[in-house]
Amino acid sequence: MESPRDRDLASIREARDAARHARAAQDRLAEFSQSHIDTIVQQMAEAAAAEAESLATLAVDETGYGVRTDKIQKNLFAARRVYAFIKDMQTVGVVRRVPERGVLEIAEPFGVVAAIVPSTNPTSTAIYKILIAIKARCAIVLSPHPAAVTCITTTAQLMARAGMAAGLPDGAVGWMRTVTLEGTQELMKHRDIAVILATGGMGLVRAAYSAGKPAYGVGPGNAPAYIERSADVGKAVRDIVTGKTFDNGVLCSSENSVVVDRAVADEAKRRFQSSGAHFLSPEDTDRLANALVTSQRLPNPELVGQSATAIASKVGLEVPSDTRVLIAELEGVGRTYPLSIEKLCPVLSFYVVDDWRAACERCKEILRYGGMGHTMSIHSRDDTVILEFGLRKPASRIVVNTPTTHGSIGLTTGLDPAMTLGCGGFGGNITSDNISPRHLLNIKRLAYEIKTVEASMTRDDHDSPGGVSAGAVERPQAFDSETLSGRIDAFLSTRRLTQPSPPISPPAAPPYGSLVAPMTPAMHTGLSPAPPDTSHAAAAAASPAEFVCEDDVRQAMRETRSIVIGEKTIVTPAARDLAEQHGVFIYNGL
Repeated sequence: MESPRDRDLASIREARDAARHARAAQDRLAEFSQSHIDTIVQQMAEAAAAEAESLATLAVDETGYGVRTDKIQKNLFAARRVYAFIKDMQTVGVVRRVPERGVLEIAEPFGVVAAIVPSTNPTSTAIYKILIAIKARCAIVLSPHPAAVTCITTTAQLMARAGMAAGLPDGAVGWMRTVTLEGTQELMKHRDIAVILATGGMGLVRAAYSAGKPAYGVGPGNAPAYIERSADVGKAVRDIVTGKTFDNGVLCSSENSVVVDRAVADEAKRRFQSSGAHFLSPEDTDRLANALVTSQRLPNPELVGQSATAIASKVGLEVPSDTRVLIAELEGVGRTYPLSIEKLCPVLSFYVVDDWRAACERCKEILRYGGMGHTMSIHSRDDTVILEFGLRKPASRIVVNTPTTHGSIGLTTGLDPAMTLGCGGFGGNITSDNISPRHLLNIKRLAYEIKTVEASMTRDDHDSPGGVSAGAVERPQAFDSETLSGRIDAFLSTRRLTQPSPPISPPAAPPYGSLVAPMTPAMHTGLSPAPPDTSHAAAAAASPAEFVCEDDVRQAMRETRSIVIGEKTIVTPAARDLAEQHGVFIYNGL
């Protein structure tokens, strides 16, 4: 029988070998063209989608967590929705041109990624991390959770084979089979690792941040869901039950607490009960808390990802056979209220408050008790209250009138589709973004002189450096963005890094304004059915759109349409970046 020390040594050896192998592959991968990378990523995504069902079955069988049908949907989300989001993303060569400022941005891969994959969402997270890493031309080594080694390595093998058939270098997707804490730490600290992408418990995330490498780490969620008095209470309850029961609540962004205004609390309770929720008595609440919450204030692994009826049976609670969610009514948050933690199963804590101000404070308490910077939801039809929550809550994703589980990952919202969700400074993370290939790129900037030092100084002529009159200084040659772009593309073609360059766009629209007003179809009336045309005549003939998001730009690209924008058009940052890359905007009146 292998001793723990032998396993540690074997795990450390595997980590070192995989990191070295990945580093060798990285040198080749970094030279691939955009078209080559895109072909590889497409083949890997298709391979993962084709095996979504078998991988989901393997994950449930090995870990005992979650629901097979829901894990299929998560696998397809990673293989299809994430892929659809990243497939047209420019990650090679010149990715952005700002001609009016003489700046060109060039993408370089960050380097080898050490990816820590959890047992709660094993195959979907593996699919997602492999796709975003290779899209960024980063080799990747996976360290699976010890309870999910088989399903994670099977996923990695499947995608590696598909990628290699399309030209992916051997070793660009690697994995560890003998997994111990010592081996994982060795992987994260290895000199050939450039960046860490860690999803797991707080201990693991802290280890990632202490490894001496740049790291994206994501810990617990403990997301509250607030039902405000103006909400459609029926829909709010359906959304919360849907989010909490999806894959038996193992996603870190799933709802963990319900906070409801007293004015609609009775209606909310009735709605929950009719949706399959069972409200526990104080005695049953204590019994469940003793079984579910460990002395370390963590959820009991034996109950994680189990159904509500299975949990009740194991704990010794009598509940109806059709129970979907167990709800414990609590008066506070913290150590004396054990069920106020993140629970990773279909158990909700339930709080009644007087108004949105009290709800605001209660939600902050819940987030501070293990969910800082992660996710929450608000169900309301009052835009003023919604905006107040957006301004005041220590959460990076505040989803509105949708399940936190589905909204946070970008399934039911316009957020970037992702399985790793940054918690920002609130949660001790380096970013509050949904992680994408952009976070695995180094962006280099070529910045040409557009004015002389003397001309840029706010001095009188007699104060110019060296006594030289600023008016007498020879001016630099005018910045010719088209000529420069041609030279750049010609050079990149010698390294096989070029593809048709995104057209150079006029200056972007003014920064976007308020996003609290509800969107209506009228806001999209600026979509032009004609092919892209940046002429003044075409711009003058169409009405500018009132609001443009990234989905609008992608739809216009698919249909070879332009989008007319004007001085008052609200344009989201992601929409502007994508439109500038592909010349989608017509500028009316700018």
